[in-house]
Amino acid sequence: MRVIDGGSGGQIGVLPTGQAIRMAKERGLDLVEISASADPPVCKIVDYGKYKYEQEKKKKEAAKHQKQSKLKELKFRVGIDPHDYMIKIAHAEEFLSHGDKVRVQLQFKGRQMAHQEIGFQLATRIKGDLLGMGHVDQEPKMAGRNINMQISPHPEKQRVRKFANFKHGKFINPEEEDNVHEHEQEHDHDHEHEHDGANHNGRVNGIGNGNGESRSNGDGGSNAETPKEADAPAASA
Repeated sequence: MRVIDGGSGGQIGVLPTGQAIRMAKERGLDLVEISASADPPVCKIVDYGKYKYEQEKKKKEAAKHQKQSKLKELKFRVGIDPHDYMIKIAHAEEFLSHGDKVRVQLQFKGRQMAHQEIGFQLATRIKGDLLGMGHVDQEPKMAGRNINMQISPHPEKQRVRKFANFKHGKFINPEEEDNVHEHEQEHDHDHEHEHDGANHNGRVNGIGNGNGESRSNGDGGSNAETPKEADAPAASA
């Protein structure tokens, strides 16, 4: 077997099993097999308790960073409108981009059951449109009046989106989308200026505070009221 020093990580060499065990005992450590399928098998001289603890810790860290996928379901009518199809297929692509599985259900109504081949043609089209994002786990299969199919996402680095620019019911050129955002920002900026101007005019033409203070009407005039003169005392008879 090939023996590795667990402390330094260096190879000790290919040794007979008995010699490797004696070497581990002399160091007060254990001989742990880490790759039984290798030729020759690979073992490491380590503290088994510490080795097991580190392996469990690595598993927990990997599970923490691994996103748990969800199963999303999309229903298509056989003979679906082209525009509705684009919206649904874009949703399917979005789900797959988040690492979720997609269950597709194609629904037949009435006399459509007499033309099941149309449903399977639609299933083939869906598979083709999502080919860059996922692979089929469950091939299209009839179940009652429906055709069911399930698609799982490719690894993240292998996903290629086809409908990333399909938004608001149409394909949007990335440059056009940037122009829309710039226009919205300019509109919001102008709206803020109008709002500030309205507040300024409100302060200039505002109502007084009820203490007899002068109130400007914006044209240089004054709306100050002259206090009434006190009634003169009655003349003595």
